[in-house]
Amino acid sequence: MQSDAKKLVKKHQELTHSEAIKVVSHVQRDKDEWVLNTIMIEDCEVPFKFKRKKQYKNLKGARVNITYYPTVEVVAGLDFDIMNVVRIKVA
Repeated sequence: MQSDAKKLVKKHQELTHSEAIKVVSHVQRDKDEWVLNTIMIEDCEVPFKFKRKKQYKNLKGARVNITYYPTVEVVAGLDFDIMNVVRIKVA
């Protein structure tokens, strides 16, 4: 039986799945009714972002499995590469 992450990646070709990667920074901030989470992972300069309705546990120093896709966010007319997280789970 395939895992949920493998099923997602197989169904949606643009998704990428990474396992047991170390989180070096985790920031949470409120925006309207959502909590925006931004994590930075070891050996990667691109932020990974996801939203939750409630505060998420602090992931700094944890190893996580994530499923994500690349996108571009425009801030003040400048393009920034980011990764939108579809699924995150502590390894």
